[in-house]
Amino acid sequence: MSTRTLPLLFINLGGEMLYILDQRLRAQNIPADKAKKVMNDIITTMFNKNFLEELFKPQELYSKKALRTVFDRLAHASIMRLNQASMDKLYDLMTMAFKYQVLLCPRPKDILLVSFNHMDAIRDFVKDTPSILSQVDETNKQLREIYTALSVGEFQLIRQTLLIFFQDMHIRVSIFLKDKVQNSNGRFVLPTSGPVPYGTQTPGLIRMFSCVGEEVKRLQFQGGGNYNASLREGSFEMYGDRVIKLGTNMYSVSRPVETHMSGTSKNSSQHTKVNTTPNPLAKEELNMLARLMGGLEVQKTTNIDSGFRVNLFATDEEEEEAFISRPDDLSYEVLNIQATKDKQTNAELAKIMGEFGEAGETTPSSSSKGDDLLAMMDGL
Repeated sequence: MSTRTLPLLFINLGGEMLYILDQRLRAQNIPADKAKKVMNDIITTMFNKNFLEELFKPQELYSKKALRTVFDRLAHASIMRLNQASMDKLYDLMTMAFKYQVLLCPRPKDILLVSFNHMDAIRDFVKDTPSILSQVDETNKQLREIYTALSVGEFQLIRQTLLIFFQDMHIRVSIFLKDKVQNSNGRFVLPTSGPVPYGTQTPGLIRMFSCVGEEVKRLQFQGGGNYNASLREGSFEMYGDRVIKLGTNMYSVSRPVETHMSGTSKNSSQHTKVNTTPNPLAKEELNMLARLMGGLEVQKTTNIDSGFRVNLFATDEEEEEAFISRPDDLSYEVLNIQATKDKQTNAELAKIMGEFGEAGETTPSSSSKGDDLLAMMDGL
């Protein structure tokens, strides 16, 4: 697995989250000043300098549960609030959209162009706020410096790592179903025609060479699709034409943002394939996650009444129904942990950490272990 995958996964999923939230804020007629504050606060948190320093260090991908916790935290970095059913739906939309983009990339390196498309859109969200724009531009610069120097083989490994991460996720999304790019079982329909990857030739010709390298024979064959050559390569510069449209905002036109599940969520193939076996490295992963999230400077609101709730469903009734049918094993909750030495708090924290502990592992006392983690999460 590639140790350079996490930043691309985070930035692309974060870009999709911003697309969806922007659409829902407009659909629910949230006042412009509040909507702008939500977007600015989330983007500020997303591109926090300390957070990104940890993110860009070579490392293995986090588990699905750990990464989901990061986005729970990120989505609630402002005055906006999502209930659990809407947060589930938001994360499903994010992951399926990026999975589709990874599958459709003509060549592995084009994943970077998809990332730049997301970065271009995020820059546009904060174009009127220079301080946040500079954060986004700095991240864009880091992306270019680190990833444009990678080889084709390294990008292939990044693509394989992403596909392994997404392989058990088959959530049905209405936009994909309407466009007939997703089947009723949640699997995507990949095209067999269209432009070939830049720098490659269209299928249909076999050339045979002699032992000295001279072409001696040509054979034509049917390629099985209508292919055409790519005219130019997308730009990997800070600004430029990316050529490919993957990673652009598919909610910019008036389209509903909703998912349709076959039966209840308990029958979802994504949920039934979740591996609940404790990870031997889970304790280290949780500690790293805590340190990573410790850099998130979440905005504190002084007036609780100024907050508002965003619904990812058409009605409150649909949201409530989705929450009721939610599987019990999806324990993705935003935890507010106070850094105190209260015995009850430490006991609750020890219970939470027990889910991450290694099976059969002998652990320190709940008090000392809780204090260690609380110290690392003090910045939350």
